[in-house]
Amino acid sequence: MNSSPTHSETPVEPALSGVVIPLLKGVIYQVNDPVQWGRLIALEARVRDYVRVLDLELVLDEGEGYAFLRSRETTAEAEPSTGAEARVPRLYPRRPLSFPVSLMLALLRKKLAEFDASGGDARLVLTRDEFTEMLRVFLPPQSNEARLTDQIETQLNKIAELGFIHKLKSAPGTPQPAAYEVRRILKAFVDAQWLADFDARLAAYRRHIETPSEETNDD
Repeated sequence: MNSSPTHSETPVEPALSGVVIPLLKGVIYQVNDPVQWGRLIALEARVRDYVRVLDLELVLDEGEGYAFLRSRETTAEAEPSTGAEARVPRLYPRRPLSFPVSLMLALLRKKLAEFDASGGDARLVLTRDEFTEMLRVFLPPQSNEARLTDQIETQLNKIAELGFIHKLKSAPGTPQPAAYEVRRILKAFVDAQWLADFDARLAAYRRHIETPSEETNDD
């Protein structure tokens, strides 16, 4: 007589869809959901194979504790002369960033590198006032301080929407300024080459705002 296997003999593997669907919705952080993170680690190879069919790749950093999906950079495009292969549409289209948002991301990436080099705590937390001071030296002089504050708030909301910062809740009844945790996933998007390219554009921008009256015609 055949006996059916026991649960101890056949471990139950987490469902692949239970890991892929949350990844399609956004970033998975180890600190936010350790159970889901454990399932992802256990199924990493299968997840990579599955999302490849969607022309996506899994970016997983066990050291920093985050994972997300992005479009593969090797997506083939059709040769105009042959039309042998059509371009695969992106599931996650690229979105252009405004200069102020790009500037903020570059400054945050440098701040994060300095923070890691100092051997501080694992979390980099900045107040809105600190964000404002970081940006102030790169922006044209403004007499309207309230307007500058509104602009900073708009940029912070955009960066939070992109998932690079997280607004922390203040304790009830405490008049503390708004504070934000800088997500370490920023390191995966802003690399050394991006910073170098942006530094070149930033230098040109600073020259422009510092000497606007020196522009002349060559006629």
